[in-house]
Amino acid sequence: QVQLLESGGGSVQAGDSLRLSCALSGGTFSMYGMAWFRQVPGKGREFVAGINRSGGSSLYPDSVKGRFTISRDNAKNTVALQMNSLKPEDTAVYLCAASSYRDEPIRGPTFYNYWGQGTQVTVSS
Repeated sequence: QVQLLESGGGSVQAGDSLRLSCALSGGTFSMYGMAWFRQVPGKGREFVAGINRSGGSSLYPDSVKGRFTISRDNAKNTVALQMNSLKPEDTAVYLCAASSYRDEPIRGPTFYNYWGQGTQVTVSS
């Protein structure tokens, strides 16, 4: 059974940085495309960043491009999200996701078959 466990959330001020981490257990990490999504109450999951199995290809929406960086360590079974220049609108629960269907990252949440419980990120102005 694949499990994902996020860590690193917290409360910060606008302009600060935060680093999230997600550990995968119960599967072969290098076989999964990985991604981060975020969700606020009453809204669907928003794609934040994705990375392919080797770590050589990544994808970001315009809302975070240049501020967020996704990376993975296949030896440690972890994927990280470095978030810089945080804004109040980045406030959300951040969820780690794994896809056994695809190598290259994709924005649609339906392509990811494993999800973590999420970690709260709160950015105050």
